Amino acid sequence: MSFEKVKEYFETLGMGDRCMDLEESSATVALAAQALGTEEARIAKTMSFLLDDKPLIIVVAGDARVDNHKFKMSFHKKAKMIPGADCEKYIGHRPGGVCPFCLPEGVPVYLDVSLKRFDIVYPAAGTDHSAVKLSLPELERASASQGWVDVCKNWESEEGERG
Repeated sequence: MSFEKVKEYFETLGMGDRCMDLEESSATVALAAQALGTEEARIAKTMSFLLDDKPLIIVVAGDARVDNHKFKMSFHKKAKMIPGADCEKYIGHRPGGVCPFCLPEGVPVYLDVSLKRFDIVYPAAGTDHSAVKLSLPELERASASQGWVDVCKNWESEEGERG
């Protein structure tokens, strides 16, 4: 998937100007935060999993880690990440640019409660040099989220600024 495809999608939502094609790499949380001049926690990591050989996306705060027990409680299966080499096959995006937009039909997207600390977050926009600036309600709509889940750890002690 490309930045252009994601930007076209956001144009249909009237938010094409939110998509950023970055000079610097945004392939990791740390690189994305540096490129955007924001804290790592505000980078909305898009995590891709397989449940019974079907892809599932969960968007989490940049400082959060998936908790296997919480994941299993929510989805009744052990967390199994999609191997990097298979990301594009299952979800249409390459590692570093995985985002919750322009996914193949039927791929469910969930948002983790670790994001709720923030008014604005920055998910990728289809490449490892991109981002989209979104409010949480905008992220919910643009990603066609199935709802909120609580599957992460290590972020609760972080206050995070709002705004």
